[in-house]
Amino acid sequence: MYLLGDRWTVALILGAFIGVQRFDDWQTRLGIPRHTLAERLKELVALGLFVQRAYHERPARMGYHLSEKGMSLYSHVLMMWTWERRWGSRQLALPRKLMHRSCGHAFVPKLVCGACRGAVGVSDLVFSLSVNTALQAAQPPRQRSVRLSPQENTQMGLGLRVDRWSLLIVASALLGCHYFDQISHVLGIGSSVLSRRLSSMVDAGLLICQLDTGDARRKIYRLTPSSRDLFGYIMCLASWASRHHFHQPSSISPTHKACGQAFVPSVVCSHCNSALHPRDVLFSVAQ
Repeated sequence: MYLLGDRWTVALILGAFIGVQRFDDWQTRLGIPRHTLAERLKELVALGLFVQRAYHERPARMGYHLSEKGMSLYSHVLMMWTWERRWGSRQLALPRKLMHRSCGHAFVPKLVCGACRGAVGVSDLVFSLSVNTALQAAQPPRQRSVRLSPQENTQMGLGLRVDRWSLLIVASALLGCHYFDQISHVLGIGSSVLSRRLSSMVDAGLLICQLDTGDARRKIYRLTPSSRDLFGYIMCLASWASRHHFHQPSSISPTHKACGQAFVPSVVCSHCNSALHPRDVLFSVAQ
């Protein structure tokens, strides 16, 4: 999530999957500052998710295309689409309907267990912790948190109002951390930064803040329906990072209660239950 949780980075990855390739097109669609756009594209190329190709034009212009590694983010992107269609406000136009070429039907992406193919929700897993020291050493340096304006909080969609810190806080809450000190300890985030993030997330409708009935001096933070729906997005992103980027097992291991197997997320067609691949899905961005 440190790698791909940035609000602009997520928007760029989503744009690439719906066919945006040129610098000027991204800048126009997203209203992103040109310097910020250049930096994010540079980072995505460095991560091996985008490759640059020159167009045969005068003056010469560069296009940015998904690499094989970038294409492996497809399950993560489908979960992003699912969340955005329900909760987002989409500055970048999204496909209104997805069609599965193999079965010929419109579908909604569905998260299932890779072992038994059963549908999975947040309450269907149990988590165990075994710290992977190699992953700890590979963590990128913490970046300064960007404070979002009230307008950004209420009007921007996934990857815009939901940034890397928001995703990490939601993930910690999914794992059972509901108090300020628990979240601060688990994420290693400073008190002032965490206070701002929690306040912003409450304002954005991603968290509910309540007084603890057992100790009125403490506040408890609970997920809302919109933040609980980030479960599939977070699970697919975590699985992708472990398998395709770090090549190391995650410190947090989910098990599917129903089948007892280690949970590996798979995203399938809601009509035929087959796994989904980029070239087998048709869509239109027309509104």
